[in-house]
Formats: sequence, C-alpha cells, structure tokens
Amino acid sequence: MDRRKFLDLCLKGGVSMAALTQLQLQAFQGASNFADDEYKALVCVYLSGGNDSLNMLVPIAGEARSLYEASRQNLAINNPLQLSPDTAQEGGVGLHNSLAPLQSIFEERQLAFVTGVGSLIAPTTQQDVINKSVPLPLHLFSHNKQRATWMYGKEQSSLNSGWGARLLERLQQSEQFGGNISLSGMNLWQTSSNSMPFSLSSNGISRINALSGSQERSEHVNNLFNRVLTGQTNPIAQAYGSRVKASIDKTSAMNIALQDSDPIDGVFSNSSLSRRLKTIARSISIQSQLGCKRQVFYVSMGGFDTHGDQNRSHASLLSQLSQSLAEFNRAMSYLNKQDNVTLFTMSEFGRTLTSNGNGTDHGWAGNHLVMGGAVNGGDLYGSLLTQHLGGPKDTRGGRLIPDVANEQYFATLAKWFGVPDSELVDIFPNLANFNQHTLGFI
Repeated sequence: MDRRKFLDLCLKGGVSMAALTQLQLQAFQGASNFADDEYKALVCVYLSGGNDSLNMLVPIAGEARSLYEASRQNLAINNPLQLSPDTAQEGGVGLHNSLAPLQSIFEERQLAFVTGVGSLIAPTTQQDVINKSVPLPLHLFSHNKQRATWMYGKEQSSLNSGWGARLLERLQQSEQFGGNISLSGMNLWQTSSNSMPFSLSSNGISRINALSGSQERSEHVNNLFNRVLTGQTNPIAQAYGSRVKASIDKTSAMNIALQDSDPIDGVFSNSSLSRRLKTIARSISIQSQLGCKRQVFYVSMGGFDTHGDQNRSHASLLSQLSQSLAEFNRAMSYLNKQDNVTLFTMSEFGRTLTSNGNGTDHGWAGNHLVMGGAVNGGDLYGSLLTQHLGGPKDTRGGRLIPDVANEQYFATLAKWFGVPDSELVDIFPNLANFNQHTLGFI
C-alpha cells in the first residue's frame, strides 16, 4: 500500500494522525534502488549575500603575504591560524582566527577547502575577459542572478531546476518521503517542476495552524476536509485539494517521527544556525524510519553582504558559522553518520580585494569548505588564488577570476552522492567545456 492511500484510509476512517505508530510509519517508505547500508546525505549551508571567503584562507609569509596586505589594506587578517595542508602553498596558508573550531577538524582530515571557485562557462583568463574571447556568466555581480546560477548549477534558461532536486530525480529518489528537506523555506536549489522541499522550522515541528490544538479539534478538521474533498467534482479543485491533503499528511507524519527522534542533547548551542543544524541532525537520525537512502538538506545564513563594518561583522559571522559546523560534526559522530553525511557551503560570489573604507563590494572567485567523514580532508583543492590587486587574476577592482568552475565543485559532490561519471554533464552542462570534471576532495 502506498503512503498516500494509507493516510487517506486513516483519515477517512477517523483515525487520528497522532495515533499512528512506528509500524504504520513504514507505509510511507517508498521503493529504493540502494541497499540498506548505502545511505548518503548532502547538507548545503548557503552563506547569503556573498561571503568574503578569500579572507578565510590567507598567506602567512613571503611575497604572497606582502601582496595580500597591500591589496586588502585595513581588511587584512593578522595572526591567522596556521594550517598544514598536504599541498604546499607559497607563503604558507593561515585560517581566519574566527574559524578556530574548524582547525582541528581540518587536521583530523574531515574537512577540506575548495579554493578559487566561481561561476564559469569555460576556462577563463584575464586576457580572455579583456578580449571577450570566451563567454562569461550573465549578471556576474548580481545577488539574485548569481544565487540562481549557483543553485541551478547551470546558466539560467526557460526550464530551470535546482541541482539538488536534479540529483534526487536522477537517482530516482525524488518521491522518497523526507528526502528533500529545507530549514530555510523555499529555495531554488531543491526545487524543480517535479519536486519541492519539505520545510521544517528550527524546532523541528512544522505546524499547520488549523490542525494545532486538541486531538478532537484535529480530527474534526481532518474529517471536515475529507468531506469537502470527496464532494468536489471540479477537477481543478480536486487536484488542489489533493495537494493540500498530501502536505497535511506529510507534515503529520514528519512530526510523529521527529517526536521520537534522538534529541541530541548537549551538543548544539542556541544560535539560529545551530538550532537548524540540530533539526537536520535529528532528521538524519530518523532516515531509516522514513525509508530514505538519499537526502538533501538546505539551510541559509544571512549577513554576508559586508559593504560596511566588515572587520567586526564578518568575524562575528565566521565565528557563529564555525561553531555551528563543529557542533554538527560532533553530532554526526555521535549518530555514527559521519561517513554518510557531507556538508558543504555555497555563496553567490566572493568579495573584492579592495576596501571601500570599511567593507567590500561584490566579487567573483571565492573559497568553500566541505566537511564529513568521506571527505579527503586536510588539504586544499583547486587554486588558492594570490590576493594581488592588479595581478594576473584581477579583472578590475580586485574581482578575481576563478580557476575552478562551481559546476566542477558540484559534480564532485554529485559523484559521491551516486551519479555516474557518464551522467554528470547531463546535470551540469558546462562541464563539457572543462577537461577535469571532478576535483577529488571526496
């Protein structure tokens, strides 16, 4: 019996959703192409506004440090935490002080940085930009357009879909209950014509106001809704009612499962990001009950459009981010899911090298992090760009040209998630313009 039919019978029979047992929840589990021990999840942490990720990894000494200080001026990071990546870097590499909780995770080889990443259609040099000899992504420094490019995993077209949704569809997992969950509402990354994210709040309870309150009230509303739906002859009204009812069914079932999930006490702090990552961790803890072999999660953190007061605000943001990510890493270890779950960051663009006085403007290339037990950690992947104002990677005003396309970054995650090499270009079409499709960080 499929889950919708099962719930329909329960509701029409007057059975309270709150009375569904763990055994009954098994009726929601769809068929899967994966074995029981093949569970994997991707957790996207979106840093909204354009993170100055170039300042997350900085040179420590030598000419690279001198160029960095001359270019970044009052925004240069002093006394960074030294990292020792497997791949040696000229001038060494230091981690922003506010990312201290991630230093040990990097050293334990559970975290890697992907460097010099940005939206690209084809490999691009400074001369290519000057001569206009290669196509460039449209609207390079626009928040909305570049956010869409990162979330679609391709240039925009009339038929857009998020690459998170496309992964689930490609692996025939888009119909799996609880496989596509957002802690930050609707977003392009998880949305397609066939798929939408299931939204949870930071406390894990997705409430429908009409069904809140007493059991008697909930059952009354359910019965009333079913009588209205059964009496409809208009096909449009029937279709709309069915979608609303399916949403109610899923919300009720998820709440039941979360109520019995591991509370993971004593791991997470009370910041907004930590609370939402805790809910993601609790959702991961019940994946076997939901029957999910693949899950994608999305959470966003705002405030990264640092046009002013950057030294203070960016340090505070990175401190919150790193603490929350370290807590999530501990939670995955506690749940014995470290090897099954990979967390990664996205942001619409990096920032300029130049200071506008006490902040930065919209840039291009940036750095990103990937964390989890399956990650080939303790190293940098891509190109740690020299922060040289007016140098060979500078287009203008300290906007650095990426060496790594964001689609190469995404394809590496998709391959780990289960997409065959032969199908990566179907999902990320600009990969066809690059000799190397994946980066090897996982």
